[in-house]
Amino acid sequence: MVMIQILTPTINRTCRLALIMVISLLFAAQANAQRFGAQPTGPDFPSTDPVLKAIWEEGMENSQIYDLSQYLSDVIGPRLTGAPGHKEAVDWAVEQLKGWGAEAQAEQYGTWRSWERGVSHIDLIEPRVRSLEGTMLGWSASTNGPKEGGVVLLPEVDGEAAFRAWLPKAKGMFVMLTQAEASCRPASSWEEHGPRGAVDKFNADRAAARDAWTARIDAIGMERQDIIDALESAGVAGFFTNYWTGSWGTERIFPMTYSFRAMNRKAAAFNLSCEDYGLVYRLAENGQGPKVRAVADSKELGEKPVFNAVGMIRGTELPDEYVLLSAHYDSWDGASGTTDNGTGSATMLEAMRILKKVYPNPKRTIVVGLWGGEEQGLNGSRGFAADHPEIVSGMQASFNQDNGTGRVASVSTQGLLGAGEHFARWFAQMPNVLVGDIDLNVPGSPGSGGSDYASFICGGAPAFSLSATSYDYGTATWHTNRDTLDKIAWDDIKGNATIVAYLTYLASEDSRISREQRDLGTDPRTGEQRAWPECQLPARETSERFK
Repeated sequence: MVMIQILTPTINRTCRLALIMVISLLFAAQANAQRFGAQPTGPDFPSTDPVLKAIWEEGMENSQIYDLSQYLSDVIGPRLTGAPGHKEAVDWAVEQLKGWGAEAQAEQYGTWRSWERGVSHIDLIEPRVRSLEGTMLGWSASTNGPKEGGVVLLPEVDGEAAFRAWLPKAKGMFVMLTQAEASCRPASSWEEHGPRGAVDKFNADRAAARDAWTARIDAIGMERQDIIDALESAGVAGFFTNYWTGSWGTERIFPMTYSFRAMNRKAAAFNLSCEDYGLVYRLAENGQGPKVRAVADSKELGEKPVFNAVGMIRGTELPDEYVLLSAHYDSWDGASGTTDNGTGSATMLEAMRILKKVYPNPKRTIVVGLWGGEEQGLNGSRGFAADHPEIVSGMQASFNQDNGTGRVASVSTQGLLGAGEHFARWFAQMPNVLVGDIDLNVPGSPGSGGSDYASFICGGAPAFSLSATSYDYGTATWHTNRDTLDKIAWDDIKGNATIVAYLTYLASEDSRISREQRDLGTDPRTGEQRAWPECQLPARETSERFK
């Protein structure tokens, strides 16, 4: 049974009646003939619609999701915005779509700093030899060959003058910019194996260490970017950071823009694993003379065009109305970008393949958008929305997927009062094995960010996020060094692609979804009326923060 969660604090009587109709439709749909099918034919497939059956056969029995995902993750790999790997991925997606018979193109939405990763390697050479687990951070400067140097911590000083007086000591040194973890054993391990109160002490000590390090930086009395600029001007050899997730062996491989809220421009920056960062940190802190040898090859390629991959199957009856399949295509580049968001991208490509084969002449136009620049602020989808107001105004529905490898677990109707009726009718015609546990949140509230559906719901278009189960997404794969192909739950994303194909077909054939918006009520903190989120303009070129 599909679960429906109704939030009603600010819903008037008319809307309450509409919601009751949604529930009635859901349960009546399995007992009565539907517009898209006849009487249920079995316990798991309530419709005899031949297209629905063909979608199941193509999506669940002839799936190509493995081939698409494997090539995207293993052959192309990470897709950092502006990097050659992202353009390679766009061209590959366009080629796939055209090979299936869809129209497709790489559509430019702006320009961005183009940077190409090369080989990076780090070794501790004194007081003992150890190959360190680490990687050059995205958009980092090159070392221009192997570079050796000692290691120092960002100093504990009082004020800018004291910091500048210390700077000569940093020349030729690698500077550690973040605090070390006292233990890289996760909290769950302390909770399971430690004595009473061990996990509380672990969490408290970790929070205190973070606070102390923040206070150390703040005591310098300079903006973080100014600190990095001063260190580079002093001739440092490079920078080390650590951004541990709190889980075994996983690090967030953000550029320094995120780990230190600054950007290195002259000296190379590396993320070290929690354990190796702690090792080098302790040696430096205790005056035990750590020395490292590092190499980081990278190329700055200048400001280059950046693209969305856009495909289309033109509608036959209502070509100026659209169903949009949506996922962001860019990734960070510490691993393969598989669950963020290779899985969502492969899901949408596979859904397009299925639809072109079994529903080649749709009622409405079907569009797929694989967006660039999501990680820098939804730039690709915001650019597309701004460049294609006719698609936004003519949008029947958009389905976006962007949170890992799990099966679709919940859908919010984003504050659109009429959308719940449609989802209830659609789910009622789909196999229970795929949609029986989906939580339908009616009427929900419009999202203002987080993923690309927000670029369209802000304009009132019916854009929905297909939220998935986590599979440890937040701690294990989101922006980490472990976001690789082996993390995919294959049956789940095979089912997700089939669900997207179902939803697209049913939305294409259905009546128009109303754009009537719920009353969002007042903000309890301010007492002011909540407003529908406003659409934001995209960054069409590299923002200052990433230069």
